[in-house]
Amino acid sequence: MDAPAAFHDACSTLGLQLSPDEIAQLGAYLEFLLETNKQFNLTAIREPDQAWMRHVLDSLSLLPHLGEVESVVDVGSGGGLPGVPLAIVQPERCFTLLEATGKKAKFLQGVATLLGSTNIQVINDRAETVGQNKQHRQRYDLAVARAVGPMRVLLELTLPLVKVGGRVLAMKGKQVEAELRDAGDALMALGAGQIELYEGLPGLADDAVIVEITKQENTPREYPRRPGEPKTNPL
Repeated sequence: MDAPAAFHDACSTLGLQLSPDEIAQLGAYLEFLLETNKQFNLTAIREPDQAWMRHVLDSLSLLPHLGEVESVVDVGSGGGLPGVPLAIVQPERCFTLLEATGKKAKFLQGVATLLGSTNIQVINDRAETVGQNKQHRQRYDLAVARAVGPMRVLLELTLPLVKVGGRVLAMKGKQVEAELRDAGDALMALGAGQIELYEGLPGLADDAVIVEITKQENTPREYPRRPGEPKTNPL
């Protein structure tokens, strides 16, 4: 699937230099995403040019904020966003795509096979369960999340997976400041430290904001709580 001129123009404006092979892999991923979307819901976006902009370019907007990390977990990866585009253009980093829904996790595994990726791992499980697993708890340098839920829910699903000194990057909208005010208890309880807000890419989403939360302290053992509880009874 060829990238539209608007995508190439936006990459140039942002200083993103993508190789022809990376463009080809991104196109193959999008084609697979949109084709699979005909069978079950992965995305509300069905038009290819819009998918390049709203999915791929939006995901790549995190690149300037990744920093020096080796391990990244994409919590609630769904159709692979933002994890798959980032993994394609950052092959030196290891990306774990965490997805609770079986069909979506199977799709993500199919993406890794299609692309021949050696830096993508797919876990079909809930973040609440994985966050209590010693193989994953406080093991990642960075967690990324897109459309996972309100901040106080998102924080309980992501911060337990991140090392002390690691970070969470959440892709949010114009409601983020209100969400952060509501998340005060969650931030304190889960070991969060410094918070930074960055503007997302203009024109791709209404008032897009990237929220960066640095983890300052160990997350208490009781978090995350049992599956479903963070959503039904937010901190």
